[in-house]
Amino acid sequence: MTATATLTTGGRHRPGRGTPSRPGRPGRTAARLLPLLPATLLLLAFMLGPIVYSLYGSLTDRAMTGPRAADPQFIGFANYTELFASPDFWLSLGLTVVFVLASAVIGQNVLGMLLAVLLRSAVKPLRSLVGGLVVLAWVLPEIVAAFALYAFFQTDGTLNAFLGWFGLEGTSWLYYFPMLSVILANIWRGTAFSMMVYNAALSEVPPELIEAATIDGAGAWQRFTRVTLPVINRSISTNLLLTTLQTLGVFTLIWVMTGGGPGTQSSTLPVLAFQEAFKFAQVGYGTAIATVTLLIGAVFSAIYIRILKPEVV
Repeated sequence: MTATATLTTGGRHRPGRGTPSRPGRPGRTAARLLPLLPATLLLLAFMLGPIVYSLYGSLTDRAMTGPRAADPQFIGFANYTELFASPDFWLSLGLTVVFVLASAVIGQNVLGMLLAVLLRSAVKPLRSLVGGLVVLAWVLPEIVAAFALYAFFQTDGTLNAFLGWFGLEGTSWLYYFPMLSVILANIWRGTAFSMMVYNAALSEVPPELIEAATIDGAGAWQRFTRVTLPVINRSISTNLLLTTLQTLGVFTLIWVMTGGGPGTQSSTLPVLAFQEAFKFAQVGYGTAIATVTLLIGAVFSAIYIRILKPEVV
């Protein structure tokens, strides 16, 4: 057996899969890791550092003014105890979940996929026109887009004027339907990103798979659900992760359009954190809300990474 193995390998011993490989030299490993050191230090300084400081700040009674601004005291989990007992927090948490699910998970992803599929079969001039209009909403500065959407939804705005052309009576959208208004605004604002991600993913679907499914008698819907979606599953999961985290932190759009109102009817967690920290000067309490928002983002990330894991391994 040994002689045969030696002859078939040209007289040289080639270790099999079960043979442990020779460990690399520490110097070589260090040389490979050295270029990553600046990026690692930047991440620690500008990401981990603020997160740790935020966690500590949420355990203090820091305020904007007065003695607690100059000398905040450590109060443990008192902010979180007060927070979880507050009905405003649970309302904001529910509004945040609705906002993320409706405008990101469903709205942006479904509409982005629909536009990507339709534009791939459209003529080039129409594809360029529609694609350009959709991307325009995404490239606008957020504050500019927020004011444009405020003008669109207000009582004497563009939406009510458009409805008036068809004999329909408009309403005060930002007063009676604040969450619906900001959800639609965020869908309009962020759909372009999903459209571009899915357009790139669809271009990577092997044409022979579509042709084979067509020969087997599969219709357009069957080809899309049973061939296309499984192939681009990883792109869908990645896009869901990115749009969810982005939407979870939306502040400017809601603040400009409704200010979290009327009352607290559109006050998501970022808006509530801002109000408590800067409007009511309770920085420690507002930081606790921001920390909870961070943890919710971590939960969403863990779920999506779990979904992606079988694809990565």
